[in-house]
Amino acid sequence: METIRAFIAVPLPGALLKQLTDLQGRLERRVPPRSVRWVRPEGIHLTLKFLGDTPAEKLPGIKQALVVVARNAPVCTFTVGEVGCFPNTHRPRVVWVGVQEPTGRLAVLQDAIEEVMAPLGYELEGRGFTPHLTLGRVGRKTSRGDVAQVGEAVAAAEVGQLAEVVADRFELIRSVLKPTGAEYTTLEMFALGE
Repeated sequence: METIRAFIAVPLPGALLKQLTDLQGRLERRVPPRSVRWVRPEGIHLTLKFLGDTPAEKLPGIKQALVVVARNAPVCTFTVGEVGCFPNTHRPRVVWVGVQEPTGRLAVLQDAIEEVMAPLGYELEGRGFTPHLTLGRVGRKTSRGDVAQVGEAVAAAEVGQLAEVVADRFELIRSVLKPTGAEYTTLEMFALGE
């Protein structure tokens, strides 16, 4: 049985990815060497649902369910800016840039995706939806002192609003893990409100 590693995400414009790469470079100069594994620009997405290893025969049903979600979801606009860490800057594990969408449409879209994926065998996300763009992950073997420096660098970084993005579609994306990093292929694009 063939399986693919897949997730559902809103694609980001190239100009924003360039800004995020510049921001990564600024942060990288402020943190201890090799303390953070930075995400390559093509790997930065606004993830709505991570599916993980998915049997290929489930793909038609997934696509069918996502067509319905997209048709009923309106286009929305979100802003990207401010940096932070999960779980927080005192114990940073993930360095991120925030996504704000004040109308709640993005959260409704994510919730609708969760609901249609559950009957297909994908567990509901236990945590609430916190839209963000992952810039990097703190290495597991990073010393406590270096981890503290990462948190301090993120807390001190002054990042205003980077961009305003119109979310008019989302994609089902295949991720192939390779020694050089993950490679991404869009399997299907879903236009919102059509």
